[in-house]
Amino acid sequence: MDVLNQLFSIFAFATCGSYSGEFRLSVECANKSWGNPNIDVDFSYPFRLHQVYFNAPSCKSSELNKVFLMGDYSSSAELFVTVAVFSFLYSLAALVIYCFLQNKYRENNKGPMIDCIVTAVFAFMWLVSSSAWAKGLSDVKLATDPDKVIESMHVCSQEGVKCKELQEPIMSGLNTSVVFGFLNFLIWVGNVWFVFKETGWTAPFMRYPPATQEKQPAPDSYSQSYNQGPGYAQQDSYGQQGGYQPEYNQQGYGQQPTDYSQQGYGQGGYGQAVPTSFSNQM
Repeated sequence: MDVLNQLFSIFAFATCGSYSGEFRLSVECANKSWGNPNIDVDFSYPFRLHQVYFNAPSCKSSELNKVFLMGDYSSSAELFVTVAVFSFLYSLAALVIYCFLQNKYRENNKGPMIDCIVTAVFAFMWLVSSSAWAKGLSDVKLATDPDKVIESMHVCSQEGVKCKELQEPIMSGLNTSVVFGFLNFLIWVGNVWFVFKETGWTAPFMRYPPATQEKQPAPDSYSQSYNQGPGYAQQDSYGQQGGYQPEYNQQGYGQQPTDYSQQGYGQGGYGQAVPTSFSNQM
């Protein structure tokens, strides 16, 4: 971005600071020997037009009168060029610091803070100077318009005197300077955003997403049965696989019969059942 700043700053002050223009008009008197068919008027930066004059015939004699242009527009033009020159110098210094003094630039975060403030000031100055110069340029165009100059000349109001425009000044270079001025403003506004992110001033306003918890792996069947309690007391794991608990209950060892005559030991036990009375045995 600094290289782009330098390039556009050079275009801005070069197109404005090096400008020189001219316009041409003619004055024909009733006595043609007193007239001047070709009058050149030159003007240039810093556009102190009230100091620019040209010699026009009086059409009453061979004497010449000095005619001054109107207006002083040096303040807006000089402000524009000054901002462009200092912007170029600051961009050049910032480029050197970025390349060779990066550690000093980031020490205690003071470098980005100062850079952000200065960049914001230059962006504001580009807006002010470009707007002022745009207004000054429109006034320069009016002051150097040959038709307007002819209207201000007293000799042209005399009877028998003809004044006409021969050539208008070329203002394309000055129009380009205004365009580069507003382009510089946009570029420096963009620089403010990029430098502002380096200052760390946005940290209190940043919202970081919550840390995601690691997903626990699903436990296998063995760990489920082991975590539920002792392995030998569980019906789901040990009993379903053919353990001794179901078979033990079916054989009668886990239950006490209410009637020994029906479930005696003689049918599958180790001896005969004890009789309930002696009468039955007889």
